[in-house]
Amino acid sequence: MKSTARAVRITPRLWKRLPLPRVAEGGDKEARGRVLCVGGSREMPGAVVLASLGALRAGAGKLRVATARSAAPLVAAQVFEARVYPFAETKAGDISAAAAARLGECAEGVRAVCVGPGMVDGKGAARLVKKLLSSKTSATLVLDANALAGLRGSRRLVRGLERRAVLTPNGDELDGLLDGDDSPPASSPADAALRIADEYGAVAVVKGRETFIAAPGGELYVNRAGNVGLATSGSGDVLAGVIAGLAARGADALAAAAWGVHAHALAGDRLAERVGRLGYLARELLDEIPRVLEDLEAEAAAQKKQQDAPGEG
Repeated sequence: MKSTARAVRITPRLWKRLPLPRVAEGGDKEARGRVLCVGGSREMPGAVVLASLGALRAGAGKLRVATARSAAPLVAAQVFEARVYPFAETKAGDISAAAAARLGECAEGVRAVCVGPGMVDGKGAARLVKKLLSSKTSATLVLDANALAGLRGSRRLVRGLERRAVLTPNGDELDGLLDGDDSPPASSPADAALRIADEYGAVAVVKGRETFIAAPGGELYVNRAGNVGLATSGSGDVLAGVIAGLAARGADALAAAAWGVHAHALAGDRLAERVGRLGYLARELLDEIPRVLEDLEAEAAAQKKQQDAPGEG
């Protein structure tokens, strides 16, 4: 049994251990990388919009969106900055798994792929993800929501990404990732995160009031920022996009996940102060993310400067 006492709390002091790539003033959008967001459906086009804007707010340079044909016009109208690819869809209005070959083409040249927001058909999403995993993409994959459905049968494919996958289950989605083996149920969210990271060879983000982030090999971090208002429709979509955006900038999967979770939570804290603890919207988190990330970097730099300063004689 794993102990939550092993978890390291995420604060700016961790910046040295889990750095985000610095952005040069003279750099262009190519230097900050491309993101591909895959999701949306006839019933839930807004989810992929939130994830896509989250990726841009985290600093990604360029954005592609692959979505169901019926959702594409709305997505294009909401995300002006994206190139939107309309895909053939199932009767339920999701992207058809038959489109996976074309999806592999869309992923060429991207550093991060976010899959799952707004997909309503778990079985169809699982087939699509399996084909994407088989494409041997070099990008970091952020798998959220229904993209996690049926993933337990694809452990080997996820491990083949060599720690370039981030899995972001909430409490309801843990069973699909861990059930069916001979192991006992996870004793805690921290235990679940460690087990998922070990079994899938991926970074695990187990979401909850305290969110645990685990990496293969046993590293475990906990985010304690945030508030109950973050438990709102679309909040997880924003988080998935922010993680993908940080990965596109060049962060490794663990750093992208840890700072994505923390920045998302701090954005919620700022909204709670200004709007109220309940009732702020997921879309409002987006405007807070750039300043939160900038403030975290500045605070980390100030702490480093203080640590490096010579002591008084």
